Amino acid sequence: MPQHAWTWTVATCLPSRRNAHLPLLEDILERMGRAGWSERELFGIQMALEESLTNAIRHGNKLDESKEVNVECRISRDRFWLKVEDEGEGFVPADVPDCTDDDSIHACGGRGVMLIKAYMTDVQYNERGNCVTMLKERQIDRNEDRETM
Repeated sequence: MPQHAWTWTVATCLPSRRNAHLPLLEDILERMGRAGWSERELFGIQMALEESLTNAIRHGNKLDESKEVNVECRISRDRFWLKVEDEGEGFVPADVPDCTDDDSIHACGGRGVMLIKAYMTDVQYNERGNCVTMLKERQIDRNEDRETM
């Protein structure tokens, strides 16, 4: 990852039990709000956080409390970076059905992967499929730029 002036970083391990991610999620969103991220931006980030963390706990580690989810997060005024890695077997993201396709519209899975891709600027999975790294770059408001010139 290129050098960037992050204002807050955290690296932690979460137990694989329901709702174990909620305190971290709330902390991240609070810090991003203080860094100037809008409610609209925070909505998308909250969706990506919720999906990636719950997928790691429920689907990756299968709620096995002997396994952990490793999380790294970095925040700045204009970037959000997150890495979530579970101890599960992984999956092949390309094999997840497109939940917007007519043939898959009623499928139980795939919505989380789609939401993460929709809200993040960049999403990458490791080869094993048990680690997702995502980046959100803020869109610069051109009117705001003109006002500061």
